[in-house]
Amino acid sequence: MSLFAPSAITPDLRKANPFVANSAPTAEFSKRAGLKIPVPFRGSLPRLATSSFLVAGDIASYVIAYLLLLPFLPHGLENMVPERAFAVAALAAIVLYASNALYPGYRLHDHEHLRRRTTASFKVSIIAALGAILLPEGLGLLLQIIGFLGLGLVVQPLMRGAARGLSWRLGIWGERAVIIGARNRIPALTAYFSEHWHYGIRPESSSPDMSEVLPDGGPSIALIADDTGSFITELATMRRQFAEVILLSDTPNLKITGLRPADVGGEIGIRLAIGGRSAGSNLVRRVLDLAIAIPATLVLMPCVLVAAAAIYAIDPGPVFFRHAREGLSGKPVRVLKLRTMYRDAEQRLESLFRDNPAAQAEWSNHFKLRQDPRILPVIGHVLRSSSFDELPQLVNIIAGEMSFVGPRPFPEYHLSAMDGEFRDKRRSVTPGLTGLWQISERSNADIELQQQLDEFYIDNRSLWFDWHILLSTIPAVLKGRGAC
Repeated sequence: MSLFAPSAITPDLRKANPFVANSAPTAEFSKRAGLKIPVPFRGSLPRLATSSFLVAGDIASYVIAYLLLLPFLPHGLENMVPERAFAVAALAAIVLYASNALYPGYRLHDHEHLRRRTTASFKVSIIAALGAILLPEGLGLLLQIIGFLGLGLVVQPLMRGAARGLSWRLGIWGERAVIIGARNRIPALTAYFSEHWHYGIRPESSSPDMSEVLPDGGPSIALIADDTGSFITELATMRRQFAEVILLSDTPNLKITGLRPADVGGEIGIRLAIGGRSAGSNLVRRVLDLAIAIPATLVLMPCVLVAAAAIYAIDPGPVFFRHAREGLSGKPVRVLKLRTMYRDAEQRLESLFRDNPAAQAEWSNHFKLRQDPRILPVIGHVLRSSSFDELPQLVNIIAGEMSFVGPRPFPEYHLSAMDGEFRDKRRSVTPGLTGLWQISERSNADIELQQQLDEFYIDNRSLWFDWHILLSTIPAVLKGRGAC
């Protein structure tokens, strides 16, 4: 049995459109595949098939890693030691993945997948290091194995995504679920899990009453979306009937995010979760920030200078500007950016609001405009859509005023639209160059959704979560979705 706090699973539940998903059940998969499957095996077949696809994807990842390393390996039958070592290392890693519940890995956040896979690869590397001591040229082989496992980790998200997508298209991804509780919440929950299919929950039925739940052979997960007190006497029966019971609690009397379940002497309690803010994790973040920011600044400096020259050619004047934002502990941060707007941007904005009430409303919701007359032609749109205008903030990161990952530092007019508790929470962490709402929604998110996503990040902050956000920023920027 588990309990999901609202920030853990429903940060954007309010966006879901009320409709009932038509998830393809196991019978549909068997029909597509032309199989006649006995009823007792229909529940386990999709999970087995999905796990097989995921294992095949990981094997393919290691094959690709081997092919990338092949030009640097010794050739000839007498030099087959690396190939054998790679095969053993890949097999050991996959076994550890399986033991860490990564096949199929339903309901695990992507950063948790990354943590478990990296930890497994590290364990294999440690074992390889111990074995390398016994070999005459063990150090060279150890470096090859580490490179092989590292490349495998880089390729695996792509192959896992392909395997997961294939399973979803075949209608076998996820576990069947029934939603029990208030009817007014069922459509939104059904829509949410249909939109976020990667969670691995397929609502196939709903019921306001436990007595109406399907018997044996039905869904394996029960989602209780109501006051749990009304179901407390039936939980024992539900645990026997379902493989997993998830209590979706909105905790209406506690308007605080970051609530998590806690076992206190056999009783279920609620604790306030605080994201990783230990001195050790902050030190590691600082070291990683410097290790990435300093070389990145040197490499990207010529590109920044070219962009600066283009800005000056279109609208002569200062090409960089500093904007006052709120940083850690409320200290002011002068954020450095490339100028992407005309120098009289404020006058242009005021003129637009006088003539266009719709633009005023859009600004009130997002503090951004899709058709913004302030932005410089061509170069301004290119810099903003690619987020290239933010690159000078590498200087802020080196100075310790910002980090690579964290809530974006907002101007005062943006923060004034948010409640006091949230502003205090934001001040407790260092602002970042990128964050969770940037990779989730980018500029499409309104104020309320921005706040929900930032709160979720702060409550669940960890080095693994930061690394996942940093890696996810690259495809988000390349797609340019939501940028303006």
